[in-house]
Amino acid sequence: MKPVRKAIIPAAGLGTRFLPATKALAKEMLPIVDKPTIQFIVEEAIASGIEDIVIVDGKSKRSIEDHFDSNPELENNLKEKNKDEMLKLVQETTDINLYFIRQSHPNGLGDAVLTAKAFIGDEPFVVLLGDDLMQDKTPLTKQLIDRYNETGESTLAVMRVPHEQVSEYGVIDPATQITEDGLYRVKNFVEKPKPEDAPSDLAIIGRYLLTPEIFEELEKTKPGKGNEIQLTDAIDSLNNRQHVYAHEFKGDRYDIGSKIGFLETNIEFGLKHPQTKDKLRAYIKELASKL
Repeated sequence: MKPVRKAIIPAAGLGTRFLPATKALAKEMLPIVDKPTIQFIVEEAIASGIEDIVIVDGKSKRSIEDHFDSNPELENNLKEKNKDEMLKLVQETTDINLYFIRQSHPNGLGDAVLTAKAFIGDEPFVVLLGDDLMQDKTPLTKQLIDRYNETGESTLAVMRVPHEQVSEYGVIDPATQITEDGLYRVKNFVEKPKPEDAPSDLAIIGRYLLTPEIFEELEKTKPGKGNEIQLTDAIDSLNNRQHVYAHEFKGDRYDIGSKIGFLETNIEFGLKHPQTKDKLRAYIKELASKL
């Protein structure tokens, strides 16, 4: 069984929910306090033991490449001014095995994953979506890798969501619960079902560990909802030829794909950040007294 060494981070979306900010700025570069959202995703992959990462980007995403590139002028300026802590922060983003592939047309998550087929080859790999930040003692991606080492099969991260929100997600129809700590054998995958049609409240939350056979299924997958190639549809087909499991995540998930989720995440992370936590806490208390 080959080890999991590679990751795909899709980042070709247009970011329309955050217009006008994303007209010229990549959505993935919007900061949580002082760190771009995509850096959190890259850090999770590295903390999980991933060695090589490919970012599938598109037009107007040059800022992502620049962020992970070296900036000699800035670094020299920080060195001359003895701003060692800032210099360390800048240099942390450059020593990474990071590659970029362009998705010519935003044609769905499944198409973005398929774009990276040559990079992955015949190895198992993980997919990390940028709209979800995960916090737990063990990184969620590492949890999925551990599951794969147990089963040798594709495994998706799922989390229980309020029933009225299931139409916003891909949802699993669990066949059996394999372990008490939340490993499920999956019967079917359903993309954004109506609440009355949803087989469960276990929603797919943006972390996937997939075997390379998924590429064969993606190549056969026809456009689904939104007239796009849906990764969930290909996974459902893969499930007919080899087992696909779901791992229930029980840590903290921050949805940064919506305006309100993005604001809430900034507040929560700001309350933990050493440079902002005290003043932000005092401000929130003062503001709350006026509401």
